[in-house]
Amino acid sequence: MSDLYDILGLNRDASQADVKKAYRTLAKKYHPDANKDNPKIVDRFKEVSAAYSILGNEEQRRRYDRGEIDETGAEKRAYSNPFGFGGGGRRRASAGFDDFDLDEAQDIFTEFFRSSSRRSGPSRGDNPFEQSGRKRGLDLSYKITIGFDESINGSTRRLTLNDNRNVDIKIPPGIKDGQVIRLSGQGGPAFGKGPKGDALVEIRVAPHPYFTRKDLDIHLELPISLDEAVLGGDIEVPTPKGRLTVRIPKNSSTGKRLRLKGKGVKRGDEVGNMYVNLKLMLPTDRDAELEKLMKQWSGGNGADLRKKAGLY
Repeated sequence: MSDLYDILGLNRDASQADVKKAYRTLAKKYHPDANKDNPKIVDRFKEVSAAYSILGNEEQRRRYDRGEIDETGAEKRAYSNPFGFGGGGRRRASAGFDDFDLDEAQDIFTEFFRSSSRRSGPSRGDNPFEQSGRKRGLDLSYKITIGFDESINGSTRRLTLNDNRNVDIKIPPGIKDGQVIRLSGQGGPAFGKGPKGDALVEIRVAPHPYFTRKDLDIHLELPISLDEAVLGGDIEVPTPKGRLTVRIPKNSSTGKRLRLKGKGVKRGDEVGNMYVNLKLMLPTDRDAELEKLMKQWSGGNGADLRKKAGLY
């Protein structure tokens, strides 16, 4: 995978606002809904979303810049297991013990305890390595950062384990930020014939530029113009599964909430809703025609509205 900054067309000193702006521009350009005749563009869209899932999160971005995680958000070997235990062959420590062979250490200590046992008589369980051989290996921890859409719809991510093996992880739809997926038997090796440990993969969900999630519900703040608020009408709104047409009621104010039933997060037999929260946006530039219309409008008495609300 390419450098994440190159994917978004950014320098490494770009601000978080620049990161978000670049993502929104590219996401709009490569969105599948806007490129229905070009299915290959989906890969480019996923690449841009994956890059933003890391660079858009300040902590994840710092870890990426320090080289602690790779372009997929997976821990790099030097950070996820300081002793570098692999799944086969001779095992060597790598945290300041350049020539320390773990298998030689086991052989030396095993022979020591056997010699001691021959001198003092057999005693069951004298060899701690033989005892540990009856125990499972250590669990190893990893982290993967995924995009918001992936957390809603599910996906598959590839993870490189400490022994350089690649495993594909199925991300279930509706997964929550911080949830841990257990990969049985993919952890650290055990001594003797003990079972291997597990790999514990923590899933982190990157923030989305305009969607938020609460339990199984998805929320979207939707800007509307003055004429849309007064006259109402049909408006296209984005959802994690594609665009939908929503009818805006006449005389809608900021804060009015529209519910899209069953369009939230689906997890097992449960499914949430999507809530569209309207936000009236006035022109930022002066509009002489609008000002003239407002002066002619007789219903614009703000004092009456505040009195009705009990503020006076």
